[in-house]
Amino acid sequence: QVQLVQSGGGLVQAGGSLRLSCAASGLTFSSYAMGWFRQAPGKEREFVAAVSWLGSIQTYADSVKGRFSISRDNAKKLVSLSMNSLKPEDTAVYYCAARVRGTWSEDDYWGQGTQVTVST
Repeated sequence: QVQLVQSGGGLVQAGGSLRLSCAASGLTFSSYAMGWFRQAPGKEREFVAAVSWLGSIQTYADSVKGRFSISRDNAKKLVSLSMNSLKPEDTAVYYCAARVRGTWSEDDYWGQGTQVTVST
């Protein structure tokens, strides 16, 4: 059974930093592009960042460019999201995902989600 178990998150003041991690099991980790999404209250889920199979290609939403950094360690089956200069608008539930097709879809594997709250 594929499992994505997230850790990290919590409450932080604006301008602070947090690091989210996602540990995968039950899949050939290096065969999947990995990503992070978030969903704020009253809003649709939005893309945050993604990293290709070997970590050579990283993409980010415009709203987090320069502040967030995604990385992966295929040996440890981990994908992380380092978040710096956090803003209140970053408050959301964050989900890691493993992409099983060429585009993000309902068939992707998802972590359980973790709350990130940025206070003013």
